[in-house]
Amino acid sequence: MEEPEMQLKVKKVTDKFTESMYVLANEPSVALYRLQEHVRRSLPELAQHKSDMQTWEEQSQGAIYTVEYACSAIKSMTDSSVYFKSIDSLLKHAIAMKDQLNAAQGRSAVAPQAKNPPGSS
Repeated sequence: MEEPEMQLKVKKVTDKFTESMYVLANEPSVALYRLQEHVRRSLPELAQHKSDMQTWEEQSQGAIYTVEYACSAIKSMTDSSVYFKSIDSLLKHAIAMKDQLNAAQGRSAVAPQAKNPPGSS
């Protein structure tokens, strides 16, 4: 009676051991198959995302360059306010001199007519 019972226990142990060995032997390949399946499914989408990100990066770099260029232009404009003030004062001075010349020409044009007596021409 002990022998059939022992054989049954040995068979159970060997079956469990065989099943464990089968699982251990196949588990890495199943895991690798699942990884390969996942990569095959998600790789095209990831490649598209990468391409989109590169396009957005290029557009962003262009926009950043434009903004930096505009900022430097504005800064140089604010730095040139000294020159604009100088130009403004020079223009005002030129206008005042022109007014003085016009006034002087107006007086000199009126003065010769006053020197000649009427009817002397």
